[in-house]
Amino acid sequence: QVQLVESGGGLVQPGGSLRLSCAVSGGTQAHYSVGWLRQAPGKDRENILCISRSDGVTYYEDSVKGRFTISRDAAKNTVNLQMMGLRPEDTALYYCAAVMGGCNMGYRSYGQGTQVTVSS
Repeated sequence: QVQLVESGGGLVQPGGSLRLSCAVSGGTQAHYSVGWLRQAPGKDRENILCISRSDGVTYYEDSVKGRFTISRDAAKNTVNLQMMGLRPEDTALYYCAAVMGGCNMGYRSYGQGTQVTVSS
């Protein structure tokens, strides 16, 4: 199975930006659909968005549309999440996940997560 490691989390003020990175090892990122999920304290983990192997993007969370963008970096073998206009309610542990199939097939590999805290 492919291994995933997230990075780029941290503390940011409301309205700020962060770029999370999901490093893929044991496989080529282009061969996988990769999604980002998050889990806030006391809440269930939620699926945010996913990029398919054909680079189609599916948003599962309306609140991030227009603010979060997912992209691939073939040279670094990463999948990145650019987050702008961050809000306190975006505070969560963010995970990337992958599946060698479509975004709707269910993820098979997960990273350990990176913490994002939005606070003044």
